[in-house]
Amino acid sequence: MYLFDQSVYSRKLLEKVILKTPLEKNEYYSKLNNANIYFKREDLQIGRSYKVRGAYSKITQLSDQEKEIGIVCASAGNHAQGVSIACSMIDIKGIVFMPLTTPKQKIKKVHDFGGKNIIIKLVGDSFDETKKIALDYSNKYNKTFIHPFDDEKVIAGQGSVGLEINEQINKVIDILIVPIGGGGLAAGLCSVFNVLSPKTKIIGVEPEGAPSMTNALKNNKPKETKLTDNFVDGASVSMVGEINFNICKDKLSKILTISEGHICSIILKLYNEQGIVIEPAGALSICALELLNVKDQNVVCIISGGNNDISRSEEIKERALIYENLKHYFLINFPQRAGVLKDFVTDVLGPKDDITFFQFSKKNNKETGPAVVGIELNHRRNIDDLYLKMKERNYQYEYLNENSLLFNQLIG
Repeated sequence: MYLFDQSVYSRKLLEKVILKTPLEKNEYYSKLNNANIYFKREDLQIGRSYKVRGAYSKITQLSDQEKEIGIVCASAGNHAQGVSIACSMIDIKGIVFMPLTTPKQKIKKVHDFGGKNIIIKLVGDSFDETKKIALDYSNKYNKTFIHPFDDEKVIAGQGSVGLEINEQINKVIDILIVPIGGGGLAAGLCSVFNVLSPKTKIIGVEPEGAPSMTNALKNNKPKETKLTDNFVDGASVSMVGEINFNICKDKLSKILTISEGHICSIILKLYNEQGIVIEPAGALSICALELLNVKDQNVVCIISGGNNDISRSEEIKERALIYENLKHYFLINFPQRAGVLKDFVTDVLGPKDDITFFQFSKKNNKETGPAVVGIELNHRRNIDDLYLKMKERNYQYEYLNENSLLFNQLIG
């Protein structure tokens, strides 16, 4: 009940400084699932993410002395933007530590939002490395560290999302789907819904490359998780927060992990079909709809953010095509003679299939030589024809999509 009351208080603090984001019924996904599907559009929030809620909630409640000394934070992007917005609004100084790998678009946004109130320091190759450096700095100079998720006032600020949802809908919510990185948003929503709608099933969603809450639940405590893919930068955290875990462990009905390719596929579908621009973490809750049976239920998906860097478009397309079984990579042993590629295209590929990648190195005094070939199919069923035709013509090959070691060495 304490955190619920804190969320109510945070909501009052936030009322005049942030947007009450829309809760929209999405007709396409509602028809597709025979259900009532609502999107809570935090991608339309100030800073295009819910993160400003927790940051402002925490910073505005600091003592006058803490505000005078200034604050420090570590973030891969959205929390940094939230902190910079809050510093600008409250007029205090902040130092934002960001990983060296942070997309330029997010760095620029932090600078634009914070202006003269913010100094940006790019350090570390991952969020966790950056966070350690930031914590050391804050301790050395006695500055308050604004944690991105493991802090009660931050959690309470994120909980204001749940208060808004309950005001905006006149139906019982059967399922609430929330993306999880460090767990701040999930903990805030669990605290609010436990009081206002205890029968609502809350489902957490994580990227496959960073299943930190999944591992915490398995071990019954937060545990350092090795990240195998940090593509979903807004949710790639190696260990969920202690406070967040203790709240979520008994209140989450289920937790799902989503492949990065699936996330990319949804990002493209939403943009191409509905004109909605979301970041990878923001797509997690929508991906979950394809893994759940939600027929005849009222479902709310939290669209957590919309800060997608356009420079990542090619990677998103590539990952989506591989996930949809339309993009395939092979290491093929070709005869070393003129016209061999033309023969391959004519004899093996379908009329609308295409070679999008070809790398061949001619070997002296060899009858054959290996080539890495990327093929984009017109339809996923064409892959069976491809295998059959290569077998009939005695092509020796290694399929690379399922061989991560070779794939990363030859292509990635």
